[in-house]
Amino acid sequence: MWRYIFKRVLLAVVTIFIVIAVTFFLMNAIPGGPFTKEKAPDPRVQAELEERFHLNEPVGKQFLYYLENLSKGDFGISLKSGRDVSTIIKTSFGVSAKIGAFAAITALIIGLILGMVAALNRNRWPDRIIIFFTTFFVSVPSFVLATFMLLVFCLRLQWFPVWSVTNPSYFLPIVSLSLYPMAYITRLTKSSMLDVLGQDYIRTAKAKGVSRVRTIAKHALKNGVLPIVTYFGPMFAGIITGSLVVENVFTIGGLGQEFVTSINNRDYPIIMGITIFLAILLILLTLVSDLLYKVFDPRITFD
Repeated sequence: MWRYIFKRVLLAVVTIFIVIAVTFFLMNAIPGGPFTKEKAPDPRVQAELEERFHLNEPVGKQFLYYLENLSKGDFGISLKSGRDVSTIIKTSFGVSAKIGAFAAITALIIGLILGMVAALNRNRWPDRIIIFFTTFFVSVPSFVLATFMLLVFCLRLQWFPVWSVTNPSYFLPIVSLSLYPMAYITRLTKSSMLDVLGQDYIRTAKAKGVSRVRTIAKHALKNGVLPIVTYFGPMFAGIITGSLVVENVFTIGGLGQEFVTSINNRDYPIIMGITIFLAILLILLTLVSDLLYKVFDPRITFD
């Protein structure tokens, strides 16, 4: 197993380096810069700022400067606010992580329940209703659902306040972020449960007179949940990534709003810092999911 982990970590380092390189060069290929907007400073001040942040150097040399600082754990400072990028990520990620964790738990619990109900009522009306709604939620992007909920429940019905620092409301962002993974988990659980319920050991348990509830809870659910374990890690990272747009819809001061603002301001250090952070988060959670798969099924080997 340790050999497998070493290979995955090595592959992760290569992947993160590719993400850094691609993001850096694509970002610098866009015309303009952080100090060349409509309200640009005096040309001499602009030249001093570009020299201070090495923006007057060739792109290749800027990339080497960035890698050197990154190797020391320095993500740089914001070109606009002067704040440390690591501090910005640490502060804003707390909000995104809170919303993402609630959305992931909601999606997991409801998805498992609906998936089991659909599997146990195959081709009956509960199954058809569940599949209809899950197909709909899989098809509609989360930012469309977020915009719809904001218009209907906040502005028209006024059931929930629009988010503010003094009166935060996380309910609608959590719902809009959890609907897609909930629908996917429901379909995945149904497919997995149908496969498990057709196995010989389930028929043997029924023949021995084991109750239906105990058969499902002790035998079917344990094996049927294995695909969900693999999906949960990337799902959480996907929820955090998806919250970049949803947070902007609800004007939540999390990682998403910082990222969108940094793109509009061409704030290179924040763009790079958040991109690297999300890449590491996705790779780490995927690795954890793979390792948990072995915990649930000891027959799995990594050789």
